[in-house]
Amino acid sequence: MIGAGFLAGILLTGLISYKAAPGIMLHEAESKYDFETAVEVFEKTALEMGWKIPVVHDMADVMSNNGYNVRNMKVFELCYPAHAYEILSRDDERIVSNMMPCRVSIYEKSDGKTYISWMNTALLGNMMGGVVGDVMAIASADSEKMIRSIKK
Repeated sequence: MIGAGFLAGILLTGLISYKAAPGIMLHEAESKYDFETAVEVFEKTALEMGWKIPVVHDMADVMSNNGYNVRNMKVFELCYPAHAYEILSRDDERIVSNMMPCRVSIYEKSDGKTYISWMNTALLGNMMGGVVGDVMAIASADSEKMIRSIKK
């Protein structure tokens, strides 16, 4: 009886964690601006903070080129070279390179509003610890400042 209760507790905890994970790892907020203004303000803020934007993916354009129509969406790849160097210069930390550079999306939904989404890099960094954790904490704080520039 105790074993069955323990097993049920583990399964319930796993299910709750599975269902909650997207809300914990991914954030979304409404923008106080329309799409074009949100993109402009976000880019300006990121660059003023010393971040680089190596690539901006215009997903509406990409999808249109492939025969699909979707609402406006831009995915920004953000890099702060000094932060990236702290990870990429160390063999043991290079494993996280598949999550680099940081990404932020700005998009429209069917309600006509503009939203921004980003990953909870601070939480991910806490789980990893060490140099990666330290760098991700700094990058997360910077990302939050950029996001606040357009967040409602």
